[in-house]
Amino acid sequence: MITVEIGKRIKYLRNNMNLSQEKLSLKANIDRTYLAGVESGKRNVSVINLEKIITALDSNFRDFFSYTVDYK
Repeated sequence: MITVEIGKRIKYLRNNMNLSQEKLSLKANIDRTYLAGVESGKRNVSVINLEKIITALDSNFRDFFSYTVDYK
């Protein structure tokens, strides 16, 4: 499911940057509980909020969607 895959990717990148959900949500100017829901795949993230998150992760849409990782 795409929402789960996007959430895994966000969490993976956030952890690689040693950011808590709180710090990433502040950097992206979104609510922490919303970010938690997106990361868990329970929330359907809007394109606008996804752009905020990707930018806060110092990335861009192309890199965000082109990189493949085994998230185990």
